[in-house]
Amino acid sequence: MSIRIVVCDDHALVLDAFAETLRTVPGFEIVGLVNGGQHVVATVRQLRPSIVILSMGMAGTDCLQLARQVREALPSCGVALIAASPTRALVDRAVEAGILSVIPKHARLSHLVGAVRGVAAGCLTIDPALIGPPGARAQALSHREREILSLTVGGASVKEIAKELFLSAGTVRNLSSSAMRKLKGRNRFDAARIAYEQGWL
Repeated sequence: MSIRIVVCDDHALVLDAFAETLRTVPGFEIVGLVNGGQHVVATVRQLRPSIVILSMGMAGTDCLQLARQVREALPSCGVALIAASPTRALVDRAVEAGILSVIPKHARLSHLVGAVRGVAAGCLTIDPALIGPPGARAQALSHREREILSLTVGGASVKEIAKELFLSAGTVRNLSSSAMRKLKGRNRFDAARIAYEQGWL
């Protein structure tokens, strides 16, 4: 049986190039190309692929949450994630979301083909160098600091964060300052950006 593949990216040219490349691999069948994350789950329900390949960084798309939704919609479907520079922390979060492979954008075709076959077989297929504890700065962040940074990424004000987490505004400011020092951010938004881009939130 062929491996039925749905590819998702928010750039049409990338999608077309990806599809043309994968179509050259014996046993691979591209059954769907999805521009952006909005219609991925509906496409999965309709086409019932063996694997979905998501591109990290699509505008307006939380790929880890999308992976969870795909798994809920079709548990038999494996999910692989393409990321520009995957960190250990991102890999940890991806695995928690049910993603079976995180593939660097600079990987060779042979790596991608092996990952697709592994994911289609239900196997965790990740470079061992990417598996392990996150960096010291990520480990230094407390649970509360991570919560505050996560809400900050979403644009929440100090008052809104305080209300959401049942903290005083002063406590939120103190914890934000602590996270800024640990991450060497210029302000709380810069610290939140650093943590998000490193996959620590």
